[in-house]
Amino acid sequence: MESSRRDFLKKATATGAAILAAPAVFGTVPFSGQQKTQDATTPFKLKYAPSLGMFSEHAGKDPIDNIKFCHDMGFRAMFDNGLPGRPVAEQAKIAAELQRLGMDFGPFVLYADFSVTSFVLNKPEVKEMIIKKMKEGVEVAQRTGFKKVLVVPGRYDERLHRDFQTANVIDNLRYCCDIMEPAGVTIVLEPLNTIHDHPGLFLTGIPQSYSICRAVNSPSCKIVMDIYHQQITEGNLIPNIDAAFSEIGAFHCGDNPGRNEPGTGEINFKNVFKFIYSKNYQGTICMEHGISKRGKEGEIALMQAYRDSDNFSV
Repeated sequence: MESSRRDFLKKATATGAAILAAPAVFGTVPFSGQQKTQDATTPFKLKYAPSLGMFSEHAGKDPIDNIKFCHDMGFRAMFDNGLPGRPVAEQAKIAAELQRLGMDFGPFVLYADFSVTSFVLNKPEVKEMIIKKMKEGVEVAQRTGFKKVLVVPGRYDERLHRDFQTANVIDNLRYCCDIMEPAGVTIVLEPLNTIHDHPGLFLTGIPQSYSICRAVNSPSCKIVMDIYHQQITEGNLIPNIDAAFSEIGAFHCGDNPGRNEPGTGEINFKNVFKFIYSKNYQGTICMEHGISKRGKEGEIALMQAYRDSDNFSV
């Protein structure tokens, strides 16, 4: 595994992956009006987090090899939505490798059932379900050291006034935080777009999520700001990030339309990332999107897209 990874780096200028050694990646790029040498192994300014397996054409399918490859390419975080479903031994290996390399880990999905009304209801069975789910999340967090979990509060109820639903969501999240806060675990609520991907969901916008987090009033209840979803739902990305920043615990990204890497759609990611950096954000930006091109060339283009977007003056 180690030798194959080193071989890739050594052969980058001589193999089919030679584009990695092209000036666009390894050569000279402009920073703050000056010319400085930056190659594909230089750490990024922000903690962009590839998903485990995102670079399988180069690193294979083994999650540890993927982590090592991403670290070599300058990434300092990873994410895996499906982490709780992995074998316990594999979770431990992933955590140990990230710790060894000093890498962060983005929120894993703890609850995201798009088919049912749940958090919007004031029912004993809902409370029992979410309490059980939170305890499961604490177990994974304590085992791995990954202390952020993603929650989608489910669908809205067409027969119940929105304000009552909001109050129920707040109450149910307080039950969650009673479990999470003593364990040092943070829930990040994800508002999703209902126009294109997830019709019928309750939580859709950043202002709505912000008001809920403020009402819950716990350090264990924050927001994951998904740049792709919010470009579709409401736009106004930088002002909303600024207004809600105290309650933002993580970011997801993907360009729109298409939900692929930066530069394939309409979002000015260089400006968005520059603003996030200016806020002294220390968390992860999960690369929750597809790749616009297939094969190794597509993975290389993906890395180049993040190099381009991360090339802002500070």
